[in-house]
Amino acid sequence: MGLSTHVLDTMHGGPAAGMAVALYTTIGDKATLVQQFVLNHDGRHPGGALLEAAEFARGTYRLVFDVAGYFQARGVALPEPNFLNLVALDFGVAHPDQHYHVPLLVSPWSYSTYRGS
Repeated sequence: MGLSTHVLDTMHGGPAAGMAVALYTTIGDKATLVQQFVLNHDGRHPGGALLEAAEFARGTYRLVFDVAGYFQARGVALPEPNFLNLVALDFGVAHPDQHYHVPLLVSPWSYSTYRGS
């Protein structure tokens, strides 16, 4: 079924279009970059799924969201150092035959995530 993400900017009340994101596979402390991309107008991966079912495997993954870069590009005055810079979400996939959706709700001061559908 694959892996997807969606980012909503709770400060401005809409999708986080233009945010840079990186996807890694992880084994212990070692992270291997799978892909980097910029979220589309809807706050989603421009190609749809991050990983399709055929390439989605049991294991551990990391999504890294450039929160500070996104809000700076939107003209938000952030303190130096900013409260949130990169938000890294480490998660495990036990059932790659199921769809894993990892949404992020974010502002310059907070974030929340969950396993969506």
